[in-house]
Amino acid sequence: MRAVTLTPPVAPLRGRAAPPGSKSITNRALLLAALADGESRLTGALKSDDTARMAEALAAMGVRIEEPDQTTFFVQGAGRLAAPAQPLFLGNAGTATRFLTAAAVLVDGAVTIDGDAHMRKRPIAPLVQALKALGVSAETPNGRPPVTVRGTGGVNGGRVEIDAGLSSQYVSALLMLAGKARGPVEVALKGADIGARGYVDLTLAAMRAFGGEIEEAGDGAWIVSPTGYRATDLHIEPDASAATYLWAAERLTGGAIDLGVAATAFTQPDARAHDLIAAFPHMPAVIDGSQMQDAVPTLAVLAAFNAAPVRFVGVANLRVKECDRISALATELSRIRPGLGMEDGDDLIVASDPALAGQTLPTKIQTYSDHRIAMSFALAGLKIGGIAILDPDCTAKTWPGYWEALASLGVGLIFTDAP
Repeated sequence: MRAVTLTPPVAPLRGRAAPPGSKSITNRALLLAALADGESRLTGALKSDDTARMAEALAAMGVRIEEPDQTTFFVQGAGRLAAPAQPLFLGNAGTATRFLTAAAVLVDGAVTIDGDAHMRKRPIAPLVQALKALGVSAETPNGRPPVTVRGTGGVNGGRVEIDAGLSSQYVSALLMLAGKARGPVEVALKGADIGARGYVDLTLAAMRAFGGEIEEAGDGAWIVSPTGYRATDLHIEPDASAATYLWAAERLTGGAIDLGVAATAFTQPDARAHDLIAAFPHMPAVIDGSQMQDAVPTLAVLAAFNAAPVRFVGVANLRVKECDRISALATELSRIRPGLGMEDGDDLIVASDPALAGQTLPTKIQTYSDHRIAMSFALAGLKIGGIAILDPDCTAKTWPGYWEALASLGVGLIFTDAP
């Protein structure tokens, strides 16, 4: 394992640093292009561990995928998927795991979807239960991967309810499957809770781009027509979650970073964090992170330097991400200064201390193999000397060039072997 120690910059960060393509849109587009008839061209795409897992799995299911450059996929879809020769191993890629669990229904035969030790801790039972309600044979030993789906080429249609309290990805997975059903499918939320509703809107937009037809049937219900998908050329916008690190770095240092895209141009829900970051050092006393979950680590580390404490609410779902992010954020903030981060039920409290800026507080930040913990705590290293991020390579999950982007802005980085 390596570590990277940051040297706080002596001047505001200025320059150009473009975030990579959206992970969320890339993985949706890859699947929809695979299910379409004909060749789709995806530009501006993210090339990272998560998207590589999706592309490799689709290739194992008979889809031809070419990568002519670092931001483009050519996907030759045939409107169907073939049974893979071996179980699909998806590492800790949540989107790929949830989406392909539903898409496996379209295969004639059995498909096993598995992941690494972290993925095997992440819940998937609500999606499996919804698939069973559609007549699909699916099973998971403990409500978590591995999952085995015995596909019969598709589903007939009908109405299905889904508990999306733990993840909106369950809803997105069903919606994308529904476009390939033999009849109309109504997908309805069971209860009012849904993790990050904005990501469902992202899914609907991607489906429509590939010819899908969806009708809203009241609040929390959608009727999907069995139109299938058609090949298309799609340009993928930059990743809003990645943009939050640059927005925060700009604000922390009083700099000016050109991302190449305006904050108002993003359609992803995490872009809502921009206004909160712009309010620093007077962020709100209470921040509801329910609809911008992946931005919460950025906001929490930024809040460490805020003028007054910040409580994050609506973030219970962070406990079932790549790691328990509520616990990780509280633990690592308090590693910098005891009591800086605290858990209160499923809320996270950051006991802000502007006086931290300018201090040298040698701290080794554990990242729990979580890319967002690594990237967000790098922000602390912009203001505090001695911050070392362990396992910095875990950022490859969504932004392989993160450290290079910081270095290009003038951040000093020293990579070493971690003891």
